[in-house]
Amino acid sequence: MLMGVLNNTRQDDIVLTGDDIQEIQTVKTLLNAKFKIKDLGQLKYFLGLEIARSQQGINLSQRKYALELLEDVGLLECQPVSTLIQPSTKFSKTEGKLYSDVHAYRRLIGRLLYLTNTILDLCFVVSTLSQFLSNPLEDHYAAAIRILRYIKNNPGQGLFFPSNTEHALKAFSDSDWAACPDTRRSVTGFNVFYGASLISWKSKKQGTISRSSTEA
Repeated sequence: MLMGVLNNTRQDDIVLTGDDIQEIQTVKTLLNAKFKIKDLGQLKYFLGLEIARSQQGINLSQRKYALELLEDVGLLECQPVSTLIQPSTKFSKTEGKLYSDVHAYRRLIGRLLYLTNTILDLCFVVSTLSQFLSNPLEDHYAAAIRILRYIKNNPGQGLFFPSNTEHALKAFSDSDWAACPDTRRSVTGFNVFYGASLISWKSKKQGTISRSSTEA
């Protein structure tokens, strides 16, 4: 798989990927005739995503983005933790004290959501905390800070796509039951793999209330 970055006169970056170098070159020529582009070479960094290649495969991470986030929040030297949340933690809309800076909470959750592009572990907790953007509590902000301390433990973790893998799709899914104390709705999560490569994942609250764990 070949990946490269192009930049046009309006400073917009474009990524081209494919396994046919001649076809990629044809596309570059057509784009250059219309927009006057500059070829920046093989893809290494794009919109906060870091791409590293080896004979074993491609590694995708957001290490620089994660470290910048830790520095902006003042947690670059914080004590890391090995877990995202305490066991049996449940977040409520009403049980707790309001957090004083709503805009700071929203900015932090927005930046954490972008990290879920490469750090699968964050999906459930960040998705849950994003439900309180309009009225965050101090417990919600404390949980977001714990996420940052978890990221500090390994800011370079990400996705690895091996060069040799079986050509087969595998999917795994699970759900809890009535995990949300406010709505009594369950949360569904799934992972989809192409061989050993994780290609799709999600954590989302269900739209209806399930009457049993089996129904969930």
